[in-house]
Amino acid sequence: MPWQTYDLDRIAQRLVLDARKRDHDSLNQGHKMRMTTAYGLERFWGEQLRLVNRDRHKATYWQAVWTELVRIMQRAGVTVPNHQVDPNNEAQIREMAQALWAMNLEDQRITLAVLTALCDAIVWWTQRYRYK
Repeated sequence: MPWQTYDLDRIAQRLVLDARKRDHDSLNQGHKMRMTTAYGLERFWGEQLRLVNRDRHKATYWQAVWTELVRIMQRAGVTVPNHQVDPNNEAQIREMAQALWAMNLEDQRITLAVLTALCDAIVWWTQRYRYK
């Protein structure tokens, strides 16, 4: 199977530039995103819900990264759950978490590896575009 980059670097650059336009403080989220990958897909996905009522710009950044991950994995032939969830609806949150946990173990691992690589690229671009 030939190597496929799935444009992770380009996607990361665009995500960082978009976040920078919205809110400079959101840039620091890239480092937090990378750290969160160690805890799995459900925790990464859930961070946008935790932030939605605290800081909309940061929540939007996390959501944009998740949406891009879902698109990337779709191109790779892996379906990643991405249900619309009301942050105040516990049943919907549980359903989405269950869907992530129910993914095939190999697909989970591959998706997590891609997310980690995407977040590494986000951190790199964040450092390049940080205001002095």
